[in-house]
Amino acid sequence: MSTPYGAGHAHAAGPVLVVGPAAWNTLVQLDALPEPRSQTLFASGHHDGLGGTSAGKAVTLAALGVDVRLRTVLGADEDGARVRAALDHPRVALDARAAAGGRTERHVNLMAADGGRVSLYLTLPEPDAPADPAAGLAGARAAVVDLAEHARPVLAAARTAGVPVWCDVHDDDGTAAYPRAFADAADVLLVSDARLADPAAYLRARVAAGARLAVCTRGAAGALALDAGGFWEVGAAPAGEVVDTNGAGDAFLAGLLAATLAGLGTPAALAHAAAAGAQAVTTGALGAPHATAHGTAALAARVAVRRA
Repeated sequence: MSTPYGAGHAHAAGPVLVVGPAAWNTLVQLDALPEPRSQTLFASGHHDGLGGTSAGKAVTLAALGVDVRLRTVLGADEDGARVRAALDHPRVALDARAAAGGRTERHVNLMAADGGRVSLYLTLPEPDAPADPAAGLAGARAAVVDLAEHARPVLAAARTAGVPVWCDVHDDDGTAAYPRAFADAADVLLVSDARLADPAAYLRARVAAGARLAVCTRGAAGALALDAGGFWEVGAAPAGEVVDTNGAGDAFLAGLLAATLAGLGTPAALAHAAAAGAQAVTTGALGAPHATAHGTAALAARVAVRRA
């Protein structure tokens, strides 16, 4: 067994830089997503909590023992204070730019029992002043650059600094304009199959464009990954009861990155990614803040990863 994530060489060269959204969200649980017509629906539950894809990665990486510097944008409002409190962790160094207008990012997420989600953006802030794109890159072992306009300049800065770029392009369909720069810059790329007619073709295109590893998550069907040696089929980890899927992709990437930093090879790292993602769906919290390196390793041992 390799060194646990939080020990030894996993932090020899500094933290992981995560750049992108942190938000305060209202999550509404529904049996199914609403049809596009006027109607009255009854929620099965709802709660407020931490949101934002970068926040989800940060809290899961921290839970797995990885030091994180999180660069994001927050307002000087009550929601911003709630986000700061939720990110208060000894392994998370928060680097928050002030939001123009003082308001923190806010969503309402409709969460369906089958894993479907609709996110309604109530507030989408931008920083009140430009930031140095290279801030936090010195000594960073990796830069996780998420889909946000204020994160975009970090792609080139990380390349210049020689820091590996990890990108989660969510439900990219391979043609949409906005995620192209992120997909093109990624050394390691994560995408879901939500809008992909041919995930294998998408992964081939990304590896041909320069990614050393491209991964497509497929929900309960596991994941498909491609590196220079060919495809990997990744089984689903036994998750237990599904509470909601919010942040499962964030946890998947965090598990993959934590295991990679700990020196695990690609198949073992993919198994750890599946295990972290599975733990995320068992909680109403964002990502998998309750995960541990040892618990994730034990669950990963039950995940089948093989060459396709």
